[in-house]
Amino acid sequence: MTEQSIEAQVATQLLAIKAVKLQPKEPFTWASGLKSPIYTDNRETIGYPAVRKLIAQGLADLIKREYPDVEIIGGVATAGIPHAAWVADLLDLPMVYVRSKPKDHGAGRQIEGRLVDGKKIVLIDDLISTGGSVLGGVEAARKEGANVLGVVSIFTYELPAGDTNFANAGLPYKSLTNYSTLVDVASQEGYIKEDEMATLHAWKQDPAAWGK
Repeated sequence: MTEQSIEAQVATQLLAIKAVKLQPKEPFTWASGLKSPIYTDNRETIGYPAVRKLIAQGLADLIKREYPDVEIIGGVATAGIPHAAWVADLLDLPMVYVRSKPKDHGAGRQIEGRLVDGKKIVLIDDLISTGGSVLGGVEAARKEGANVLGVVSIFTYELPAGDTNFANAGLPYKSLTNYSTLVDVASQEGYIKEDEMATLHAWKQDPAAWGK
């Protein structure tokens, strides 16, 4: 039996613990109002030790390969924080976390932990859709003088808008697994039927039009 790639391994586990659900015939409605055949809640992963260890080691290996000069691991609030802690531990690096907005009291910090001025940082988030939330974290880190090398995540929807936003920010991003891999694994494992594949692929190309 051929050993699964890390992309397929993570996709398999996300489906198994129901962190990702696919319903092409009964779409979900996201908070934005967007209709989608997929719903992702990677917070579920923290409740499964074997899954979170797989993810942490995968992210650590990804960071070592893509960003070998990293000096600090940053977690984006809130779902990226626990994964950043585990990865920082594996890499024996300092960790910080980035709030969604500055505190409204005390020193008014948006970044908690070690001072980041002049340091090379990689930010971790659990999920990339359009990239808006994590790029907000990138901006906050840059304002404090950090040299943000890139972003890594557990999963990406591979949406064109996300690629555009990261390109505009002049920043690379990498994910452990992605929508295309997950759909392929879901088909192989019997989570979806063959006639649903075209619907799932069409959504990725144009999510807004798909829901109309």
